[in-house]
Amino acid sequence: MRRILILLFLLLAVPAAAAELKLATWNIAWLTLKPTGHPGLPRNVEARTPADFQLLRAYANRLAADVVALQEIDGEEAAARIFDPAHWTIHLTDEADIQRPGFAIRRTLRVTPQPDLRALDLHPRARFSLRRGADILVEAPGGARLRLLSVHLDAGCRQDPFGGDSSRDCQQLERQARILAQWAAARAREGVGFAILGDFNRRMTDSDDFLTILEEAAPLARPTRGLSSPCWADSRGGRPFVSHFLLGGEARDWLVPDSLAVMVYAERARRYRQTLSDHCPMSIRLNLP
Repeated sequence: MRRILILLFLLLAVPAAAAELKLATWNIAWLTLKPTGHPGLPRNVEARTPADFQLLRAYANRLAADVVALQEIDGEEAAARIFDPAHWTIHLTDEADIQRPGFAIRRTLRVTPQPDLRALDLHPRARFSLRRGADILVEAPGGARLRLLSVHLDAGCRQDPFGGDSSRDCQQLERQARILAQWAAARAREGVGFAILGDFNRRMTDSDDFLTILEEAAPLARPTRGLSSPCWADSRGGRPFVSHFLLGGEARDWLVPDSLAVMVYAERARRYRQTLSDHCPMSIRLNLP
C-alpha cells in the first residue's frame, strides 16, 4: 500500500504535458452557395460544383488543424460543405456580408464566442463592406486561455506607407491597424495569450507602418517574418505573404519554432485559383500549458 501511495504521489507531482494546438488560417475565396449571376456576387464569380466542394473538403481534412480562421465565407451552410458539422463548430461574424470572417473549431475544444470586433468594418452599409473581426476564446485542458481574432482587412494597400497623402485604401488600413492595436492592448491588459490571424492584405517588414502601429500596443511574434509564400508559386519563386499570424502575450512563447507550414494545392491549372482559392491554407503549432 505504501508503494502504491508513493507511486500516486509521484504521478500527481509530474506536471501535465502541454496541449499542442494546430492553428490555421484559410481565405476560401468567395465560398458561397449562391448561383452564378446572383446579384449579390461580382460578375466574374462562378458557382462551385459538388466536385469543387468535395476537393476543398479533402484539403480541409488533410490540413488536420484544430482551429481554422476563415475568410470570405457566405454563411454556416457554405462552411459546412467543407467542415463536417459532426466534427466542427462554425462561428462567423454576425453580419449579412457574403465575405464573412470566422472560425471552424474542432468540437473537442472548449471555445467561447466573443462579440464581433464591429469597429473594423468602416463601411458597414456598403455592398461589399470592410468586414468585422470574428473573436473567440479557446481554453486548453491545462487552463491556458488563447484569444483569437480572425480578420480580413482592406485591400489595395499592400506595402505603401501610411500618412496624410496616402491613398484612400491606405488611410482605411491605417484606421483598421489602430483598431486592432486597441484590441491587442486590451488583451495585454487582460493578461491572456492572443493571436490576430487571417488575410491582412498587407506585406509586412520589420519597419512596416501597419506592424509598427500594432507593436506599439503589444509586442508580437510573426511566424511569416522573412519568408515567402509558395502558394501558386511559379518559375519566379514564392510571393510575399499577405496572410499572417500575429501572436501576443504568452502566445509568443507557445509558438513551436519553425512550425509555419503552407499547404499548396496539387492542382496547377489556372481555373483552380477560383474553384479552390487564390489563397492556400497555412498553419502553425502552439504548445499551450
